[in-house]
Amino acid sequence: MFQPSYLKLYESGELKERVEKLEAMLASCNICPRDCRVNRLNDEIAACYSGYKPIVSAYVPHFGEEPQLVGTHGVGNIFFGNCNLRCVYCQNYQISQNWRVEKKNEVTFERLAEMMIELQGKGCHSIGLVSPTHFVPQIVKAVYLAIPMGLRLPLVYNTNAYDSVEVLKLLDGIIDIYLPDLKYSEDEMGWQYSKVKEYVRHARAALKEMYRQMGSELILGEDGLVKRGLIIRHLVLPNDIAGSKESLKFIRNELSNRVTLSIMSQYYPTHKAKNLPLLDRKIRESEYDKVLQLLEKLEFEEGWIQDFESTDYYRPDFDNREQPFTR
Repeated sequence: MFQPSYLKLYESGELKERVEKLEAMLASCNICPRDCRVNRLNDEIAACYSGYKPIVSAYVPHFGEEPQLVGTHGVGNIFFGNCNLRCVYCQNYQISQNWRVEKKNEVTFERLAEMMIELQGKGCHSIGLVSPTHFVPQIVKAVYLAIPMGLRLPLVYNTNAYDSVEVLKLLDGIIDIYLPDLKYSEDEMGWQYSKVKEYVRHARAALKEMYRQMGSELILGEDGLVKRGLIIRHLVLPNDIAGSKESLKFIRNELSNRVTLSIMSQYYPTHKAKNLPLLDRKIRESEYDKVLQLLEKLEFEEGWIQDFESTDYYRPDFDNREQPFTR
């Protein structure tokens, strides 16, 4: 039977040490590559608009993730409020870019731990940490508190890939499944559409560290679901803003063509993208087919490809916090 590796870290005392190291980083915050250096222990805020307490915008069993994560009972997704990016097309913009409202959704570490246990009690196959980057110390502290409560599920790190390698190294053995979205292959696009500098360098370094920890192989449980590994997502954007060819070549050449990919067609213009000429439409089928042909040319074999029509699904509405995904 699968046992998350964070249990061994807990028993050895290493997990407590990781909690202390990560929490200390909040005193001059360098949790992500923005490196803001504010004292979040004293609730000072900067780019991510987040202080000391974690912000949870919603926590629900979710069935829109990859099939070998979802299973029959879904991923127990915890959607953290705010974000270290400002993507103009963010499908979760209601919670990622609305910090004045999300401030009221701060929770204690104990409550965050209880949410993990509640999702486990609902039969979820894993705990999905959605937009976790700016709350890593808080998350690890909550995991530490949840283990004596009975937490035994794999942890899924569902990230935009703008992560600190130093922080990822401290997550080694805590996170079971990395689920990064490699967004761009040009820094200009990262700045123009997500308001971050040097996205490509930082995201690629993060993926290399995730790959170092996990390798190419997905570890499956007796139920056929993923228990450990790396799954790299790539959202195809209109007018090749994502630079899909260069991102896929990076994965092929710097990691492996055996890495599991999840190619997504679900882009639709939302938030500020509705008013931006290059992003104000869905992707064309010809644009998507071009990326799929690249997969074959680069000899990728593992992973999932969304149906082209998926743009009509996976549309969250966080006005309904109890069930933001109704489709």
